[in-house]
Amino acid sequence: MKTRRGLFLSCVLRDIFKDPVILSCSHSFCKACLQEWWRDTVIKECPVCLKNLCEAFVQERHQRASTGSGVLCLLHADEKLKLFCLECQQPACFVCRDSKRHSNHIFRPIDEAAPEHKGKVQKLLKPLQEKLKDFNEVKTNYDQTAEHIKVRARHTETQMKEQFKKMHQFLHDEEEARITALREEEHHKSQMMKEKIEGLNRDISTISDTIRAIEEELRAEHVSFLQNYKTTVERVQLTALQDPQLVSGGALDEAKHLGNLAFRVWDKMKDIVSYTPVILDPNTAHPELILSDDLTSVRYGDVQQLPDNPERFDYLRRVVGSESFNSGTHSWDVEVGDNTHWWLGVLAESFKRKGKIGGQRWVIQCYEGKYAAGSSSSATFLSLKQNPKKIRVQLDWNKGTLSFSDPDTNTHIHTITHTFTDTLFPCIGTNQTLKMLPWKVSVTLEPRR
Repeated sequence: MKTRRGLFLSCVLRDIFKDPVILSCSHSFCKACLQEWWRDTVIKECPVCLKNLCEAFVQERHQRASTGSGVLCLLHADEKLKLFCLECQQPACFVCRDSKRHSNHIFRPIDEAAPEHKGKVQKLLKPLQEKLKDFNEVKTNYDQTAEHIKVRARHTETQMKEQFKKMHQFLHDEEEARITALREEEHHKSQMMKEKIEGLNRDISTISDTIRAIEEELRAEHVSFLQNYKTTVERVQLTALQDPQLVSGGALDEAKHLGNLAFRVWDKMKDIVSYTPVILDPNTAHPELILSDDLTSVRYGDVQQLPDNPERFDYLRRVVGSESFNSGTHSWDVEVGDNTHWWLGVLAESFKRKGKIGGQRWVIQCYEGKYAAGSSSSATFLSLKQNPKKIRVQLDWNKGTLSFSDPDTNTHIHTITHTFTDTLFPCIGTNQTLKMLPWKVSVTLEPRR
């Protein structure tokens, strides 16, 4: 390699050492060669320590580039990159331009090509920046959803424990009551048997005493026996008791305590449990709708920080049921009370839950005391004699009917007919409070076939 002063490093190693010297780096040189190397230098460095030379060379190139001398061509070391090849899409020097490799290629000056290509890259960058924004927004939503899952899981677990605690308490109380009844019967019948046994013991003692006395008389002399004969006969007659009787129903009534025990407890449990045909899905509720812990009622309130998942309404104040229908008949009751703004019925699974425009729905609604019913394409205004406190919704998917009635007065309000083809979800909405009502639970017994 040739240095900045035009000397070749290898020259000091060609001949046999003459007047050799050793440097601190352990390299050896002829004294005359070393003096020649150091003649015009301030810092006395080892000529063959490549590390020092390489660092100096790199530093020199860096200084040249930083002073505006331009980037050098990798193929032609002394040539600066002044051109840009439009075919190769790479910078080039003037020697490159004239080379065979770039025959018939079109070139532009670096200062002209750079702004133009920066503009192109900027256009390509913008969609990426937008995409990055979208990804960050989705990630934020994912983070919120992950935290929401944890919070709702703990809340749901608490609610489940409360429900099971009530059932455990019911079973515990029922167990205690039935064991108490068993022990009371045991005590009552044991006391009865004790009294019976005590009476029999007295009768046995009396009869035993009479038998011993008679046997004593029978062993007496004839004259003495006959003298006491009348008294002996009277004693026998006085001791003649009724025959002992076994007590009916004296045994423990095991059948009463064990017969169908689990069924009778389960049948009784229906008094403490409820069944609501439609349970609301909290993952669909508009952020301003607050659901009760048992997911059967909804009220309007302040905006909640909830994940913006695809199922959730973000404009319409709506919430749908947790189960959908695509066949059969279904019925549920909604308590509207004195509310003057509510909306309930069914909507299609394809109903868009983001924005104002939704899709197909079939509903009855009340707005400021005025009633109407219909679909997304048409509505019928209703004239009601009195404002209902409850609305019963009856869906016959196969027949294509959706009926509304007042369950308190058993009054039909309106029926919508439509050939349903989509899966339907129960849906309600309000600016006040609505409640899905439970049904009465009953047990029906049928013979096993």
